[in-house]
Amino acid sequence: MSGIYIHIPFCAKRCHYCDFFSTTSTAYIDDFVLALIAEIDKNKAYLSADIETIYFGGGTPSFISSNQLHSILNKIQKTFNIVEHPEITIEANPDDLDAEKIRNFKKIGFNRLSIGIQSFHDDELELMNRRHNAKEAIQAVKNCQHAGFDNISIDLIYGIPGQDLSKFDYSINEALKLGIQHISAYHLTYEPGTFFYQKLQKKQFEAVAEDVSVDLFQHLRKKLQGNGFMHYEISNFAKDNLFSKHNTNYWKNKHYLGLGPSAHSYNGISRKWNVSNMVKYINGIKRGEQIFEEETLTNIQKLNEYIMVSLRTMWGIDLNYVQEKFGEIMVEQIIKNAKKQIEKQNLEHTENALKLSEKGVFIADYIIAELFFEV
Repeated sequence: MSGIYIHIPFCAKRCHYCDFFSTTSTAYIDDFVLALIAEIDKNKAYLSADIETIYFGGGTPSFISSNQLHSILNKIQKTFNIVEHPEITIEANPDDLDAEKIRNFKKIGFNRLSIGIQSFHDDELELMNRRHNAKEAIQAVKNCQHAGFDNISIDLIYGIPGQDLSKFDYSINEALKLGIQHISAYHLTYEPGTFFYQKLQKKQFEAVAEDVSVDLFQHLRKKLQGNGFMHYEISNFAKDNLFSKHNTNYWKNKHYLGLGPSAHSYNGISRKWNVSNMVKYINGIKRGEQIFEEETLTNIQKLNEYIMVSLRTMWGIDLNYVQEKFGEIMVEQIIKNAKKQIEKQNLEHTENALKLSEKGVFIADYIIAELFFEV
């Protein structure tokens, strides 16, 4: 099975921490939709397996019209072989989710919502330049539930300047009260080029101390697991096995097609990524030009990528998969590379898998780097 990701790069305003490709200009929306539909046609042979997940990300997909969203999804459904009950997700901002738009999402065929709430504190939302307040966020979720959505994820950010354990605990509690099925929680990062990064460089911000970050993450895990959420990936928690199928397929090395400017694709042989420029994307498709760069991956690169994504999950590295795809020698070498972390009890080694231990989760990036093969 495969997945399709659609990047909708439009936002009403830019969040101070965001480094994803996006624009606040609405001048190109109509031309973008036409180009995107043309790009779908050009890539109808890219994936050989049936499509089980479709994910609209951004940017802010909920910012464009319901008619435009419907035309894009309709084109995908007519172009690709879709399984009977696919997971179809749209990312949305709370302030876009009025009753009419929510009803339209249902009619269009979306069955999973990912709502970018980030915090339930108005001062933190204002600091991050979010468009909504906490009250609007809570009401948006309730409106979606009332409309019949029963697979809802929200995003939270921790490590915000000035945030302490009590403030983050309040946001977690507010999320739990909503009875949602999925929470994605990300530590704030200061990406070059963002407003927050500039503030940090000018010493107008002070990043949260590392020990505080660890405490926040530890508290998050304990609180959510204590309330029935499974910690199935470093940043993701789900109830009732309602994992994000789309993202889980990334972590399990399945193939996917990315559409729209800056979107990435992987077909098991090569990886390609579209140009991160609206005008070049639209004009390139109009002229029939190549709008992406592409890299054919070596077996070592493929193995390193699998190690990186799989070890972030509760399933870990599937050693049977490694043997099937890369050979017994690579299995033996991975186990050898992991020996030190196994002895330190940061990794757990079962007959068929290597996965992070409870304490290994806190140093995941370091452990993953230790297991990498030299390219």
